[in-house]
Amino acid sequence: MGRFRRRMYEEYANEFSTDESYNRAYRKVKKIKGFYSHLKVYIIVNAIIIISSLNRDFVGNHFELRGFQNWEIYSTAFYWGIALAIHAFTVFGPDIFFNKDWEDKKIKKYMEKEVESKNKWE
Repeated sequence: MGRFRRRMYEEYANEFSTDESYNRAYRKVKKIKGFYSHLKVYIIVNAIIIISSLNRDFVGNHFELRGFQNWEIYSTAFYWGIALAIHAFTVFGPDIFFNKDWEDKKIKKYMEKEVESKNKWE
């Protein structure tokens, strides 16, 4: 954690620690940061793989570009790209199964169940 972030966190720790919206936003920012780190590694690794495979054979006085026809070179980028797209959908896409409404409904349900069980024995 950088000095500025640490100082900001220490100043506002008491204010933010109990705020549910802050905690939700913090988790969302961590997910977005994780996605961008994943994207960065994807670009760097696949660029290295593709560039090193394209010009691997130096024949005479020119490079033989036979890498464009090899599926093996691009298969890593393709399948990893599918995984990256799924990661992007989980970070930026809608919460289909466990959205905010679902959480609120479950909380209400358990609170009502608790009240019913409390009143049952009184």
